[in-house]
Amino acid sequence: MPDLAVIIVSWNVRGLLVACLRSLFADLARAGLTAQVWVVDNGSTDGTPEVVARTFPGVHLVANDENLGFAGGNNVGLKAILEAEPASRPEFIWLLNPDTEVLPGATAALLASLRAHPRAGVAGAKLLYGDGSFQHGGFRFPGLTQLLFEFFPLPARLYDTALNGRYPRRRYERAAPFLVDHPLGATMLVRTAAVGQVGVMDEAYHMYCEEIDWCWRMRKKGWRALCVPTARVIHHAGQSTAQVPIPSFVNLWTSRARLYRHHHGPVTRRLARTIVRAGLRRRARNAAPEMAAACRQLLQAWERV
Repeated sequence: MPDLAVIIVSWNVRGLLVACLRSLFADLARAGLTAQVWVVDNGSTDGTPEVVARTFPGVHLVANDENLGFAGGNNVGLKAILEAEPASRPEFIWLLNPDTEVLPGATAALLASLRAHPRAGVAGAKLLYGDGSFQHGGFRFPGLTQLLFEFFPLPARLYDTALNGRYPRRRYERAAPFLVDHPLGATMLVRTAAVGQVGVMDEAYHMYCEEIDWCWRMRKKGWRALCVPTARVIHHAGQSTAQVPIPSFVNLWTSRARLYRHHHGPVTRRLARTIVRAGLRRRARNAAPEMAAACRQLLQAWERV
């Protein structure tokens, strides 16, 4: 039985994916770990499947004809792993973005944290941008105040606080893992038993909020989430979504609407709707012409939701 399985969903980021895989295999070898590695390609047109097949022949490659989204792509690998014979089913599954690079020791640190905390169903890493600067890796579940920060000018000193869903930076500087509501979806090591109990990702979230919904469902079943500061991963954020900015903008807020509908009560939902409507109209009034069109599309999408 391998120590873990790794699932990477890719779409037109061939160069980043190759760097991600190289960093992953180097860290696995460094730690003496074995892994099933899956690459699920969502209909890339940049030659990604051919490069993966040629350069990494040991990878389980699934080349989809269409873009199944983040949840749909990961579910291809998750379902295959869950349906395997128990003797070949790993205890842990690592969902890893193709725009990440695994720094030395990250894999072992994530595994050790889940092994040491049996009620933790998911663990995330300490994230860094490509220039080495700090990036938040764990967040609180979103509520009303995060929406206010999204749309309206508030004191700058509050943006990096719990009011905006952030955890103190000093926690990331310590060695001990700390509890979070959910890690960023760029890197999530999940316990296979938790996935078996909660189920796979909700594919109605084509893009964005899938990991938040998944972790929220885990929390409701008694599983906790950790951030592991000693597991460091570089995250070149937004490389896939930047290729389609306006559809990504619409997908983000449509997914957030679904998330609030599933996990908040009617009063919070009504207040959230009011904040978002007002915020989008304010943004549309102040936006550049190309973004004003996206705001109008989003208002229409919100009405449909």
